Amino acid sequence: LPGLHVFTIAFALEVSVGKTNTVMALNNSNVLLPCTFTTCIGFQDLVFTWYFNSTEMIYHGKIKSKASEPFLVGRNPRVEFVGSTTGKENNISIVLRNVEFSDAGKYTCHVKNPKEKNAQHNATIFLT
Repeated sequence: LPGLHVFTIAFALEVSVGKTNTVMALNNSNVLLPCTFTTCIGFQDLVFTWYFNSTEMIYHGKIKSKASEPFLVGRNPRVEFVGSTTGKENNISIVLRNVEFSDAGKYTCHVKNPKEKNAQHNATIFLT
């Protein structure tokens, strides 16, 4: 069928950390790591995970539907969820508290949406 692949593109899950992909923080301060996602067909049991340097999981959350806020599955004690998913923007941002020099590195916001045949997408932000 012609136009069928055009339809699949519309389902695209997108994840974004905003205009800049680098955040600077002072030692011992709190730093916001922004992340939002968009999906054309909505989501069900969406899973999002924040990773530090690709391997260390620092926040893991699940969102049942657009009508509910995320619930925590697991997290690093210094990480606080500051986003909201019942608002307009599907905001899954976190705050890293009492930043240390060892926290510098790559932070990846990863989203998986079972409603889109488990579509996965991520965005990366660098903390200096």
